[in-house]
Amino acid sequence: MARHYIWTIGCQMNKADSERLGWSLEELGSERTKGVEDADLIVLNSCVVRQSAENRVINKLNSLRSLKRRRPGLTIVLTGCLVDAEVDGLRMRFPHVDLFLRPQDFAPLLEPIGAEAPSGAGFIPSPPSPSTFVTIIQGCDNFCSYCIVPYRRGREKSRPINEIVCEVQGLTRRGAREVTLLGQNVDSYGHDLATKPDLADLLHELNQVDGLARIRFLTNHPKDMSQKLIETVAHLEKVCRHISIPVQAGDNDILRAMRRGYTIQQYRELIDRIRNAMPDVALSTDVIVGFPGETEEQFQMTLDLLQDIRFDTVHVAAYSERPGTIAARRYKDDIPRLEKMRRLEKVESLQETTAAEINARLLGQKLAVLVEGEKRGKWYGRTTTGKLVFFDNSANCSGQLVEVQIEKTSPWSLQGNINSKGGRKWHGQT
Repeated sequence: MARHYIWTIGCQMNKADSERLGWSLEELGSERTKGVEDADLIVLNSCVVRQSAENRVINKLNSLRSLKRRRPGLTIVLTGCLVDAEVDGLRMRFPHVDLFLRPQDFAPLLEPIGAEAPSGAGFIPSPPSPSTFVTIIQGCDNFCSYCIVPYRRGREKSRPINEIVCEVQGLTRRGAREVTLLGQNVDSYGHDLATKPDLADLLHELNQVDGLARIRFLTNHPKDMSQKLIETVAHLEKVCRHISIPVQAGDNDILRAMRRGYTIQQYRELIDRIRNAMPDVALSTDVIVGFPGETEEQFQMTLDLLQDIRFDTVHVAAYSERPGTIAARRYKDDIPRLEKMRRLEKVESLQETTAAEINARLLGQKLAVLVEGEKRGKWYGRTTTGKLVFFDNSANCSGQLVEVQIEKTSPWSLQGNINSKGGRKWHGQT
């Protein structure tokens, strides 16, 4: 029996792509292995959003050279955002790689061995985890000045609603209880389809899928998130009140240089509209520190924004120049690395304090948790607002909705017990 190993780095879309490729290979009878030494096929799904991610990919590729020499029959495939339209340079750098595939273009690998591409209508995967990803729109039309994604994943292309619903129905039949809808900008969903549906329309359709308990979606773009979508999230019972809405910076001049398409005032107004519709909503955001030309005063405006809005989660990264992007062509990467790290640590410190205070309010509460699995002797899952919860339980409860009484909080997770007074398993209700 053939054996395969898939190594993945980067965003949730990469994880979704790898998941579906793995399912397709398993449908053909290939067995998933835990390491490269036991595999006949090795797939590296790459990311180049930041230099640190690209470095990890390069190191992984180089580490496979000796393995390929020892086992010439081994097939090595590179996919993801490191692969652009011109692969001659990659072939010269990595001659031990057999196949280079653009992001999500798995047909050259699967078609010769009789499989269908994993994103097509009617694709029936092997049993998934209780919480899984579904890509609804590929590519991006925004061309933020710092971002390489549009150059590697192409322009926006939405999947038809009926195709997505069919996939989600198949996933729920095989054990999925929660799906996260993915796109570089999910708020652009449907604009390129003939009937012009939007994300709110898709959520209404998926809310009716039997066996599905929860629906999430990411990532939103502040300039495109509609009031219709906000009201839809507020009223559909299966859609989680957990919204990711990247701000990236707190200064209008920096946002303009980033080509983000909104002002801080517009962003704050959007947050107000979301919280007015859903006072219990959990908000997460992304921030880039050290963008070219960012002054200390401009960075302080980002800190002020984070302190004012008080997000549940903040994902922060130091600016990393990406060759070929608008920012790389127009701006000098003039913020020293140590200064970038100082700013990053200030954001992380502020957010640790904020998250600790937000999560502390949940102490003693009973929260509905969808159990995703077991880790280091404890079961874990998430609340509807995305809080990670660990708890003890002797029986297998993976995929179940349980009520957990919170006994300990931290900035990063919660701990509790379903055996506390009043705690119970729900076995299926949302």
